[in-house]
Amino acid sequence: MTNDVQERLRRIRGGGEPKRHNARTIAALTTNPGCSRRAVLDAAGVDKAKLARHIGFPSQFGQSQFALIRGYQFEAQVKADGCAELITLLRAHLGLTLPEVSYEDLNDVAGNDDNRLRHRETKNKLGRRDDPGTLFDHPMLTLNVAGQDVFLEPDLIAFQIKGKFHIVEIKSFAVIDGQADGAKVAAAAIQSAVYVLALRNLLVEKGFSPDDVSHNVILVTPKDFSNQPMVTFVDVRRQLTVLQRQLSRLTRIEDLLELVPERVSLSLDADPGEVAFDLGSIEPRYMPECLNTCELARFCRHEAQGSTYAMGRTVMEDLGGVDTVAAVLDLARGTREPAPDQVEVAALLRLAWSLREESLGTAA
Repeated sequence: MTNDVQERLRRIRGGGEPKRHNARTIAALTTNPGCSRRAVLDAAGVDKAKLARHIGFPSQFGQSQFALIRGYQFEAQVKADGCAELITLLRAHLGLTLPEVSYEDLNDVAGNDDNRLRHRETKNKLGRRDDPGTLFDHPMLTLNVAGQDVFLEPDLIAFQIKGKFHIVEIKSFAVIDGQADGAKVAAAAIQSAVYVLALRNLLVEKGFSPDDVSHNVILVTPKDFSNQPMVTFVDVRRQLTVLQRQLSRLTRIEDLLELVPERVSLSLDADPGEVAFDLGSIEPRYMPECLNTCELARFCRHEAQGSTYAMGRTVMEDLGGVDTVAAVLDLARGTREPAPDQVEVAALLRLAWSLREESLGTAA
C-alpha cells in the first residue's frame, strides 16, 4: 500500500491509530461484500461503533453477558484435563489411535504471552512434520487485512498424524435432534474460515500445501438439552472463497478511494452533522442482514428509506433493478412507463396490484 493511500486512509479515519481487526470483524466483511462504504472504513481502520454513536445511530447488536459466560463455561468443560473429553470425540470421528494423541498449550512461551513470540512458536510447533502432536491449544495465527497483520487465536487446532490439520471451533449453542440454529452455524462457519485461511498461510511458509489444512472444520457444540459435547463437520469451502475475494478487494483499496471525495474526514472531533454528510458520500449497499454484523447499519438503513434494496437481496433481485419503492408502486398502478428492461417485472407488479385491489374489494 503506497504512502499516498495510507495518508488518504489516515485522513478518512480522522488521524490516530487504526482499529485492529479480529476474527469476528474479518468474518463480518463477508456478509455484504459489495458494500464500498464498509470496505473503505475497514481498510482505514475506522472504529465504526464509536462513529455510529457520534452521528446519533449507535449500534444495537452483540452477545449478551449470559451468552458469553455460557460460552466460556462450555469451552472450559471441553478443554478440561487436557481436552480429555474432546480427545475421545476425535478418536471416534478422526480415527485417531492412542499413540497419536497428545496435547500442548501454546498460550505462552516460557511465561511470555507476547503475540508475536506466540505466533513464532506456533509456526515452529505446527511446522515440524515429525511432530506427533494431536491437539494444540491457544495457537496464535496472523492474517493480513488491508496492510495490517491481525493476530487470531482459534479455540484449537487438531493435527492428525497423516498430516492433515483441522480447525476446531467450540460454540455453546445447542444442536437439538440433529438441528441447530442456521444463522449461528453460518456465523461459526465464516469465523472458522478465517482461521482456516490464516492457518494455511502459516503452514505454506513452512513448506506445506494449502490442502494440508482441511476445509472441514470440527464444530463442537452441546448435544440436545445437555452440556454433553458433540462433533459436527462443517464444510467451509464456500466461505473461504467469499473471504478471499473480500480480502483481495481491501488490498485494491486504491480503486475504491477513487470514488471517495478528497475532503472526506470522519474525525470524532468534528461536528456530527458534518461527519454524517461526509460518510454519506461513501457509497453504501445496505441490506437488512447488516443489522446483525455492521455497527453502521442503523445509519445506512436510515439513508436507505424508500429504496428497494433496504428490503433485502431477494426482493431487490425479484424487482429486477427497480431502485425505489415509489417506482415500484407507479409501475404496479400503471402510471409509469417501464424501461425496456422493466417490462417483465412491470407486468408482474400490475398483476399483483390488481389481485390486491380485487382482494380488498376496490377493483374498478
